[in-house]
Amino acid sequence: MPQRQISLAPADATTSETLRETLLARFAAIRAELKVSEVFPPEVEAEAQAVAGQPLERPERDETALPFFTIDPATSMDLDQAMHLERDGDGYRIRYAIADVPAFVAAGGAIDSEARRRGQTIYCPDKRVPLHPTVVSEGAASLLPGEVRPAFVWDMRLDAEGEGTSAEVYRAMVKSVERFDYVAVQEQVDAGTTDERWVILKEVGEKRIRQEQLRGGASLPMPEQEVHLGDDGNFTLEFRPPRTVEEWNAQISLLTGMAAADMMLHAGVGILRTMPEAEHHAVARFRRQANALGAPWPAEQGYGDFLRSLDRANPKHLALIYEATALFRGAAYTPFEGDVPEQVEQAAVADAYAHVTAPLRRLVDRFGLVICEAISSGSEIPAWVREALPLIPGIMKESDRRAGAAERMCADAVEAAVLSPRAGETFSAVVVDRDEKGVEVQLLDLPVVAKAKGSGELGATIDVRLESVDVSTGQVRFVVA
Repeated sequence: MPQRQISLAPADATTSETLRETLLARFAAIRAELKVSEVFPPEVEAEAQAVAGQPLERPERDETALPFFTIDPATSMDLDQAMHLERDGDGYRIRYAIADVPAFVAAGGAIDSEARRRGQTIYCPDKRVPLHPTVVSEGAASLLPGEVRPAFVWDMRLDAEGEGTSAEVYRAMVKSVERFDYVAVQEQVDAGTTDERWVILKEVGEKRIRQEQLRGGASLPMPEQEVHLGDDGNFTLEFRPPRTVEEWNAQISLLTGMAAADMMLHAGVGILRTMPEAEHHAVARFRRQANALGAPWPAEQGYGDFLRSLDRANPKHLALIYEATALFRGAAYTPFEGDVPEQVEQAAVADAYAHVTAPLRRLVDRFGLVICEAISSGSEIPAWVREALPLIPGIMKESDRRAGAAERMCADAVEAAVLSPRAGETFSAVVVDRDEKGVEVQLLDLPVVAKAKGSGELGATIDVRLESVDVSTGQVRFVVA
């Protein structure tokens, strides 16, 4: 599942400026606490400036005649992926260009060392802290429109049902001719566009979703948590449903990751993104949340089908999708060389899967891309990649921990800001979990899950009183009324 996102709307009311500043200060304090550095060491910036002007290598193959295009959020500058879609008989041919980060990052160099320390880009509501210096990630390596860039090109063919039939990957120079954002593309689709790019993207996206359903997967894009400032000067918390174009685009990335995993498994070397099935306790807890939010989960229905059945125009259902991450625990990076690991499947994808489509934002993808290109071309995997394989899981585990902590702590701060004017009020809630310290409740009129001091039966509807709120620490204190 993709990471949650939180957007912070600009303040337009003087009465809330202090609260907003407190919230921004909290985000900065979270980054400091987690040692998320917002600046790069001088030697890293110096190396980045040098390679931005002169990459370490340029592929000989030229694919600049292919009119690649990108689809990303409107404000993104670190463009990892560009695509070219066409029909192939009664099937499809997809060429998916991924930013060639190894062309700008020398193994063992200053950028490489710093990237291994960071692990991934960290997202906070007010800013993002990048994996690589922006002169590379948002400039020289980014697949910006009109610019010729080195890339790993995945050439994949699908049959009429959207099932992959072949895949290869090679390095080439590419050129994105046009940049799109999700809003603009969705508007074209909704207006009934005849642009063949969007017609094919829709066909492939929907067929790949159907293939996922047949496998029992559940890789729904997460709704974005948005914070708005109302006319009354108070913050409100809402969820924006993912656009269908985002889901179709995500399916192209998933297709590539599955092709990468297949290559690695057949070659007997690589690094997979693995995840076990959801634990019984997490499933039971989520069922209680579903009941609390008016969307009971039938016992005979798989969680993928259940999540797809939810109405994403319903704020409560969106909140439930948001909380579904509780089912996706235990994800790990599993390297192997020789014997295939016992756990190869990623439960949400319901297939073997590897991360290779976001090298500008995630360390492991750089190594996965080099492995797959070597396998595809029949060449030797570089020694620096093989040497790093045993180290990457530890790096990524720590990085995931830091990114997850930043996400949770920022979400807590946002929820505290939303609740701050309501201290002393009583809320209806459903008990979704409990332990010796109290209960965990899902509020019924806000998309908030919180701890409360007191007791209650699992699944019971109770009243909880908001005793105190501290935005500067992100702490809220509820008690069972």
